[in-house]
Amino acid sequence: MKVTSAKFVKSAFEESQWPRDRRPEVAFMGRSNVGKSSMINSLLGVKGLARTSSTPGRTQALNFFLINERFYFVDLPGYGFARVPRDVRESWGKLVADYLANRDSLVLSIQIVDSRHEPTTLDLQLREWLLANGRPFLTVATKSDKLSHNESRKNLARARKVLDAVGSGAGGELIAYSSTTGHGRERVWRAIEEALAASPQSPP
Repeated sequence: MKVTSAKFVKSAFEESQWPRDRRPEVAFMGRSNVGKSSMINSLLGVKGLARTSSTPGRTQALNFFLINERFYFVDLPGYGFARVPRDVRESWGKLVADYLANRDSLVLSIQIVDSRHEPTTLDLQLREWLLANGRPFLTVATKSDKLSHNESRKNLARARKVLDAVGSGAGGELIAYSSTTGHGRERVWRAIEEALAASPQSPP
């Protein structure tokens, strides 16, 4: 897909702040510091649109970005960062759960895992939730450039085995991705385009 425009629209801290124009949405989710913002910037070819930080847990809201005036990317708060206060973690969890359960405009969820490590319990719990709720999703393993080709192949095989133990289905595909080299970018965009094409909300 050719990205002709990409702009930050808003940070939403509660459901009443979500956009109401019914454009389709693609959500990005994963552990804190897994590279969500870097992946969004890489997909869009825009530096610094989604803010990156060396401090995990910085994203505390649902951040909406309007792409090509047609659809949104939604950067969800990262999960699993222990140093964030418990009450804040719980509010984030409710915000994300409400969005994933109730958002009719959500056409694709992209779960991001770290290709250098085996998926965590929290990663598996999110996958189980997406499968149980029938949400179409894609699993992407970021930071693949940090590994040799052989290491990447072995880690992906191990991650796929762990993820498939939870269940396969709409999110069965696991794509290796590098925000630095762009490896995997075309495959991710193809999945996004297919989800948008199948969406009744997608404008012509």
